[in-house]
Amino acid sequence: MGNASNTSGFTSTLSEREDLIFGTLYLIFGIMSLSGNSLLLLLAHQKRSLLKPAEFFIVNLAISDLSMTVTLFPLATSSFFAHRWLFDQAVCTLYAFCGVLFGLCSLASLTVLSTVCCLKVCYPAYGSRFSRSHAAGLLLAVWAYALAFASAPLARWGSYGPEPYGTACCIAWEASGREAALYILALLIFCYLLPCLLILLSYALILWTVWASRRAVRQHTSPRRGARGAHGLLLRLSIAVCLGFLAAWTPYAVLALWALLGDASQVPALAFVLSAVFAKSSTLYNPLVYLLLEPNFHRFLCKDGVSLRTLLCCGCRGAGRSCSDAFGCFSDCPRCYTPPRGAAGQPGLRRTVQVMVLLTRRWPGLGTASVARQALPKDLL
Repeated sequence: MGNASNTSGFTSTLSEREDLIFGTLYLIFGIMSLSGNSLLLLLAHQKRSLLKPAEFFIVNLAISDLSMTVTLFPLATSSFFAHRWLFDQAVCTLYAFCGVLFGLCSLASLTVLSTVCCLKVCYPAYGSRFSRSHAAGLLLAVWAYALAFASAPLARWGSYGPEPYGTACCIAWEASGREAALYILALLIFCYLLPCLLILLSYALILWTVWASRRAVRQHTSPRRGARGAHGLLLRLSIAVCLGFLAAWTPYAVLALWALLGDASQVPALAFVLSAVFAKSSTLYNPLVYLLLEPNFHRFLCKDGVSLRTLLCCGCRGAGRSCSDAFGCFSDCPRCYTPPRGAAGQPGLRRTVQVMVLLTRRWPGLGTASVARQALPKDLL
């Protein structure tokens, strides 16, 4: 990479102390986002056969957030600590492209998810027909939507450049011409205002449906079908998604509008970096929301953690051996093996006591056997 210290716009306009603070924040956010989104994807893979079509958007959100974390956070963190952008213009363009692509994909996934939830609760006759093929088609539309807006500056409709604080790159908010101004305006309308309105409308319809359902119960009439069991979950998800969307992206959108309508040079660099930090924080906020509130992921995280520990344990020593093989798991990692349990919470054994042992073939005949002195699990004993 070329030395960018002499390139205009690539020198930090913040103090070294501020760069150190924001670099540390980016490092913490990156570690948390990497851990949270990786765990979310691992749980989704373990429960892939049980995923509902609407939950595909949660998985897609984790993929886009994880991609943003991997491609953006290392470059920004190292540049903050170095007090300047460490890379050349080509990497700056790639950084900005990835930021816009994965950011818009995350926002579009949130918007489609809230709309699908609204469809299932408020219009169950249509929501019940939502299938995996519908979800796959919408996912393709989400990525095409994000790719179209992210590729526009590469086609000279808008442009990418260094952020005002100098240690990261994004869209050049200071419009240099009519086409650049139109691109920023289109970005604000179709990538912020429209998704925000759709989320708010979905949330309002869900609230209205819940209110009508409770009113019907009070009047001793049956509530609308499909608006009973999922109310609590969908309300929590809708509130969390709406608040997360507004909290993460509103500051950045306001500053972009300020730079478009006013003098971009008058916008403080510290305001831009703070809004960027809020926007990047959405990558660690979304995994927390869905891991804690979405029942399938939450149930697996709370109740099936034993299976996950066994998988990790067997993977560390028994490469290539499936954890469904109980003997293989115990022989590779006897101390962390947990036997299966029945419905009553007791070890899954029949009337006869079954003991798992390791045999070594050191006998001349068939009448004797020696047992390896491995620590047997307490449940088996």
